[in-house]
Amino acid sequence: MSAAQIVGGVGVAVGLALSSVVVDRLSGSTVISGFAGTATVLGAALLALPTARASGSGGRRAGLSLAYGAALTGSAISVLAITLHAWPLLLAGLVLVGGGSAGSLAARYAATDLSPRGRSARHLSLVVWASTIGSVAGPNLAKPADQIGTRLGMVETAGPFAFAALAFALALAVVLVLLRPDPLTLARSQNGAQDARPGHQRTIRTAWQVLRTTPTARRALVMIAVSHTAMVSVMSMTPVKLHHDGSNLDVIGLVISLHIAGMYVLSPVVGWLADKAGKVPVLLLGSALLLASAVLAGTAGHRVWQVTAALVLLGLGWSCGLVAGSALVTESVALDRRPAVQGLSDLLMNVCGATGTVVAGAIVGVLGYPTLGLVVGLMVAAAGLWLALTRPRSIPATR
Repeated sequence: MSAAQIVGGVGVAVGLALSSVVVDRLSGSTVISGFAGTATVLGAALLALPTARASGSGGRRAGLSLAYGAALTGSAISVLAITLHAWPLLLAGLVLVGGGSAGSLAARYAATDLSPRGRSARHLSLVVWASTIGSVAGPNLAKPADQIGTRLGMVETAGPFAFAALAFALALAVVLVLLRPDPLTLARSQNGAQDARPGHQRTIRTAWQVLRTTPTARRALVMIAVSHTAMVSVMSMTPVKLHHDGSNLDVIGLVISLHIAGMYVLSPVVGWLADKAGKVPVLLLGSALLLASAVLAGTAGHRVWQVTAALVLLGLGWSCGLVAGSALVTESVALDRRPAVQGLSDLLMNVCGATGTVVAGAIVGVLGYPTLGLVVGLMVAAAGLWLALTRPRSIPATR
């Protein structure tokens, strides 16, 4: 899983660093550029349930293969779209590129299938941390990949997406060859035949039924969705802001790399803290970090260092929300129903994120980047206050 996360993270990060800038250049519209992030997040949302359904019926290997295969196809379509200067086709390709994010998100749950009780956050965080190398390096590989692509006869900015296609192909190969034994299949066999009923993973109705009767899982899903929406909204529009402020690709790549480092580098610490201090306190810490990020971003002006600090805090807040929230979902739902609920969690998280990027593009295009910081800050503050007022006294452990 770690190897797949590394190479898959490269593919996601390379496309992430340039997608909004490329769409902005091809369409000539800042508002439309916001749809680049929307397309990728929407793709991750659309592929969340198919990935979960494939995992439920065929194991984690089947689900991850579906996700990374879609990302590979989307990267190839993106290269074609840039070559044709067709931004609508590029957006369509980016939807499938979202499969890379869907695969990375699904992979974190694979680490919890066999984790001992009370250690799910730590095990999950190690898979998240494995994304660090590829995700941090990815944005900085955009310019060299573009130069290599140009030398090979590709049009400008097509090279990074061709490089992403190669990365997703390697991730797919790693999953197919090295993910053995399948963790979910093995966990089911260890927990008895009653935990191996694939019908529970084949319908979204099962996930909704679980959420209606499990308040802890509902709280976790809300906080995951809010954290992801805040992160994607600010992150997706920051390259456009820096580009309009006169920053070159090297600066944009460095800022996004530091942001992604904030997302992943300290995730093992976040996982350890969530298991020791509790998932809800770490979710509240994440809300505080996201609020601080929104304030810094909204007041940064043309100060690149302040935008960078805001993006680092944004990544740290997202890490707290994702690791603690995902572990809370895992611990509060029985094994036989986890893939369905986990798939719904990723679906809701990415739908909210996609909606956030649409709104973020409109806000920045009409009212400016500082207003985006204000809106995100208010959303995060409201969610954190709600969680603090409704937090449970204890979390029942479930296998």
